[in-house]
Amino acid sequence: MGHQDTPPIIELDQVDKRYRARGRPDVVALRDVTLSVRDGEFISLVGPSGCGKSTLLKLVNGLEPHTDGTMRFRTGTEDRRQAMGMVFQQPLLLPWRTVRANVTLPRELTGGRLRTADTRRAEELLDTLRLGDFMNSYPRELSGGMQQRVGIARALMHDPRILLMDEPFGALDAMTRDQMSLELLQIWERDRKTVLFVTHSISESVLLSDRVVVMSSRPGRIVSVVDVDLPRPRRLSDINTEKFGAHVDEIRRLLDSEHELATT
Repeated sequence: MGHQDTPPIIELDQVDKRYRARGRPDVVALRDVTLSVRDGEFISLVGPSGCGKSTLLKLVNGLEPHTDGTMRFRTGTEDRRQAMGMVFQQPLLLPWRTVRANVTLPRELTGGRLRTADTRRAEELLDTLRLGDFMNSYPRELSGGMQQRVGIARALMHDPRILLMDEPFGALDAMTRDQMSLELLQIWERDRKTVLFVTHSISESVLLSDRVVVMSSRPGRIVSVVDVDLPRPRRLSDINTEKFGAHVDEIRRLLDSEHELATT
């Protein structure tokens, strides 16, 4: 069954987000955002800096309230946050805890006493992310890419249906970033979680996604949604194909056109 046949797990209908400050005009971060995300779909958000991509993730995760519009979730849980895992731009690891202990932290915070099954799951996730030999290491002993893998393992610890990723590879060098993208695709192919992925890299968005949401300058709104017509599983060599280049060019044209409108 394709994504087009599955019901939406996230629905945003004309969602606005305004920040209010005393004595100053409201700051409109998002305006009239309408988007349906189907269960198991990989969606990337691209757009200029400050356009509200990260804010949109916060609204979905419940970290920020939306101002206007409607948000609907079909996560199968009363508290939608229980169905979500969040990966931030920086891994935000606790330096005094080992890699394994950083991964199990969410379970300890929500479930109290750590069970044997929890430790086993953490170790399985770390093995999957090629960190099995570093379970007892500390964050300072890991490279940037390895630290981000720990952050991904932590977000997956409670087996969320939805994975929210806020430019998780932005601080990594190009080679490490490519490798992390491939590892993320492998995890997604295996588990088919719903992913909302923020990135500034057009190529990265095309390589990873089923659809790419192109956003405008602030106030952020959806300019277009591009369907990525590339077979899966994806490989880095796909970047060199004509169809891949056509998708990249289409998204770049949309961003360039929006930039010209914003500056005129």
